[in-house]
Amino acid sequence: MKQRGTAIRWIGLAFILSWMVWVAIALLQPTNAQGYTYRSIHSPDGIGKFYMGREIAKVMGHQEALWLERPERLTREQPQEAIAALQLSPTDVIADVGAGTGYFSFRMAAQVPQGQVLAVDIQPEMIDILNFLIADQQVTNVQPILGSETDPHLPPESIDLALMVDAYHEFAYPQEIMTHIVDALKPGGRVALLEYRQENPLIPIKGLHKMSQRQVRREMAAVGLEWLETLDMLPQQHVILFQKPPLAGQG
Repeated sequence: MKQRGTAIRWIGLAFILSWMVWVAIALLQPTNAQGYTYRSIHSPDGIGKFYMGREIAKVMGHQEALWLERPERLTREQPQEAIAALQLSPTDVIADVGAGTGYFSFRMAAQVPQGQVLAVDIQPEMIDILNFLIADQQVTNVQPILGSETDPHLPPESIDLALMVDAYHEFAYPQEIMTHIVDALKPGGRVALLEYRQENPLIPIKGLHKMSQRQVRREMAAVGLEWLETLDMLPQQHVILFQKPPLAGQG
């Protein structure tokens, strides 16, 4: 009986060890050259791809375009206050990356009458919506650009500011996109991310659609951007500002 009990214990231990190995394999695959990891067991709101420990959220499709124009954004996100905090100059060239329907693009266009807003999105349907609204509203300084998952297709050293509003956490290739954005920035150019504050569990947004200031700063530092400041004057979002290092001798 003693031998039988010992055998059962060994069988049970072997089963547990086998199960642990299976879970480890299922949860975590090897990191690739870009620092991404993949897990087959993951959040239903994510794509199973992780960057610097953060799971990347699913992209909001063009089918949700009307949600981007919902009236409560005026109070929840306060777009005019957010834009004012960016301290735009009339001649600025701005890339609105993940522009969607242009909710921020058109508002910023009014602030840069001698400048331009490059409204970047990876969905052709969103580009169609932008083109329709440009013609309908007779706006002359918003230019839609169809980007890809890895490249926003912005000319090198062409922009003063890159803005991402509740979009960065959905980028399937954040390192590649941000590397191209840094290349597109003029020396001393800025990056602004608006993200719902992960630090506050009471904000009624899905977890993968929030980001902490600490995580954002870590990911932006990886592509050479310098943190300038974090503004938390909005009800629920961080406004986190970064800068591309200026040229030597430049202010």
